[in-house]
Amino acid sequence: MAVKLMVCKDKGEVARKAADIIAEQIKAKADSVIGLATGSTPEGTYAELAKKNKVGGISFKKVRTFNLDEYLGIDCEHDQSYRYFMNDRLFNHVDIRMWNTHVLNGMAADPGLECLAFEQKILAEGGVDVWLLGIGNNGHIAFNEPGSAPNSRTRIVKLTESTIKANSDGRFFKNPLEVPHHALSAGIGTICEARRIILLATGANKAAAIKAAVEGPMTMDCPASLLQNHADVTFILDEDAVGKLSRK
Repeated sequence: MAVKLMVCKDKGEVARKAADIIAEQIKAKADSVIGLATGSTPEGTYAELAKKNKVGGISFKKVRTFNLDEYLGIDCEHDQSYRYFMNDRLFNHVDIRMWNTHVLNGMAADPGLECLAFEQKILAEGGVDVWLLGIGNNGHIAFNEPGSAPNSRTRIVKLTESTIKANSDGRFFKNPLEVPHHALSAGIGTICEARRIILLATGANKAAAIKAAVEGPMTMDCPASLLQNHADVTFILDEDAVGKLSRK
């Protein structure tokens, strides 16, 4: 098995291609279970999906969603929580039923039980049909930092210094002291049980991680490389993220 590549001219085309794939899934199965990611990369995809919904191209009324992760200790109404992000970027703009959207609760009284319940909800829904991913500069997917095991499940994770620093640059948390050091995250094993995986990457700053994920060995040093073993995984990249890949 090998990662399938879809190379686009820019981030706008990446967003449209990803939205088209998700829309096709929903058209084929109205009650699809869709896994979602946060961060700047999928924002364009969510805008495209909202457009499709507005013109009646797709409906989210029966769709169920699961989000990859959430900061530990951040309330859902905090403007940097991933629940807030998803409501603001997608859920408030489409006809999805909010009770069908599942984002881990960063303020759960028992975070371990919250993670277990998340896994059980996915099983109860019959598994994830398509999971949308981004990738970190160090190859992390969700908050599965380097060293995460291939069979890891949803759990509490400690963020690396590089991830904390990346979130402290003013784009997200204005005060570095506010950046959480832990999060709840779906595991690599959880993600890889999805029937299909789509990973998005744009910009030259992601090129090294993409090369390691696509052409490097499968290793916990680059969590995204562990996707090479999945039966149906597509990386949708802009030309800058493709970088120096030998196959394009």
